[in-house]
Order: sequence, then C-alpha cells, then structure tokens
Amino acid sequence: MSAAPVFTRTDPALGEFALRPVDPAADAPVLHQWVTHPKAVFWLMQDCDLPAVEKEFARIDADPHHDAFLGLHNGTPAFLMERYDPAHRELVGIHPARPGDIGMHFLTAPTGTPVHGFTRAVLTTVMEMLFADPGVQRVVVEPDTRNTAVHSLNEAVGFEIVRTVSLPSKDAYLSTCTRDQFLATRGDRR
Repeated sequence: MSAAPVFTRTDPALGEFALRPVDPAADAPVLHQWVTHPKAVFWLMQDCDLPAVEKEFARIDADPHHDAFLGLHNGTPAFLMERYDPAHRELVGIHPARPGDIGMHFLTAPTGTPVHGFTRAVLTTVMEMLFADPGVQRVVVEPDTRNTAVHSLNEAVGFEIVRTVSLPSKDAYLSTCTRDQFLATRGDRR
C-alpha cells in the first residue's frame, strides 16, 4: 500500500493536488513511463529501463539528503517532485548553499489532453509544500538552459536567475526563489 500524502493543496480551478513519498518498487512502472517519454528529455533518463528507474529511486530513497515524491491530481498520479539539500547534492562546489536552502526538481506526467494552467498549479503546489517547512527560506533550481518552458514557469512563481553554471550533464540557469518572492507572486505581501 502506498504511503499517505504528506502535503495536500486544493486549487480553486483544478481540484486537489497531493504529494506522497515515492515507493521505488511500486511506483517504478509509472515513473519509467514518465522519465523515458520524449517530453522528459531534460530529466536525463531517456535510455533507462524499468530496473534502472527502480534502482535510481531506491538510491534516492536511501539518501539522507535527497527524496522523491509522487504527485497526485484528484487522486491520480500526475507529477513527480524531488527535493534535495544543495549543500550535499547537485550543486556542491557550484552554489554556496545557505541555511534554509532546499533544491528541487519537478516533472509533470505526459498527457494527450493538456489542461490549461496544470503545470503552473503543480509548481505552485510543490513550492507551497517546500515552504510549508518553516526551516526552508529559499528554493534553488538548476534547469537546463534549453528548457525554455520551465524558465517562464519558474519566473511566474518568483524564481530569479542568478547565473549560468556548467554541470556535468548540462549548462543550467542557477535560479533561486525566497519565501517572500514566492508569496509576492501569490498576492501575499506578509
């Protein structure tokens, strides 16, 4: 049986979004479909077979500085989010992580029937989950410079590009979003 959601948000237009921890063995088949789909080219798992996907998510599950969450939309698997500590993963030696920094990746499932505003609702849910932790002050991302679709979404929720960085698998826009920047995009000026 899958784990219970650890975070839930209701979008006024699109319904319920929830996140639960990935179960590497049980979720590998659906995750394999998503990460090997042409839409997920920037996820860098295009050539992975099912056992490789399960192994990767088992590795993440065992890592104290990295975890993965399956996102549900109205109860159906619809997106993936990874959260990591940038002081220990991904950006070590590239980004001077501060206390309160958290790294993030997200992926929406491929679909033949796109829903207007869905990906932004997913990203808003992810950001709300991350900032629900009072210790998180800033979210750090490093999307591929060629991933133009995600750059506008990131900007819409408050991310600012800090600089271009060279990572082993890509050139990326190191971008950050503080709690206040995110809240400002939500109309909350606390």
